[in-house]
Amino acid sequence: MTRLGIPNVGKAAAKTLLHHFHSIDAVAAADVEQLKEVEDIGEISARGIMNFFRSPSTEELLQRLRAAGVNMQELKQEGTDESLAGKTFVITGTLPTMDRKAAGELIQRHGGKVTGAVSKKTTYLVAGESAGSKLDKALALGIPVLSEEELLSLIENEVAKHAD
Repeated sequence: MTRLGIPNVGKAAAKTLLHHFHSIDAVAAADVEQLKEVEDIGEISARGIMNFFRSPSTEELLQRLRAAGVNMQELKQEGTDESLAGKTFVITGTLPTMDRKAAGELIQRHGGKVTGAVSKKTTYLVAGESAGSKLDKALALGIPVLSEEELLSLIENEVAKHAD
């Protein structure tokens, strides 16, 4: 959806919208109140999204994409689940066995959200060597700090808990 050029909607918000609604058509049909139910979508973004999808040029574009056979549904990857849903992670420093991008993809495959900045909304900071200022801020805010090993253990425990 980021490639559609929706005002005030970046890559993370587009993923969140698609994950919440499961299809572009469902996002297009949503009203402001339904859009505001999505995490990190406020009044201004919701109105912008709704106006974008109500535009005749966008409706025409979506018709052309459908006619061309473009998938308009959320694709579920093999091995995905929602065990980390509702949790927000920030990754910093050098992890021992994976890069930050791989760690972020792992978190997202399990329904977690990854952001680039520590805030009071952050659930966990995943920190490796040379963590720096993000670690300092997380500690100041009382945010739990995980090592890569602890992250993997958390995922394993959450997956097991949700499998029951």
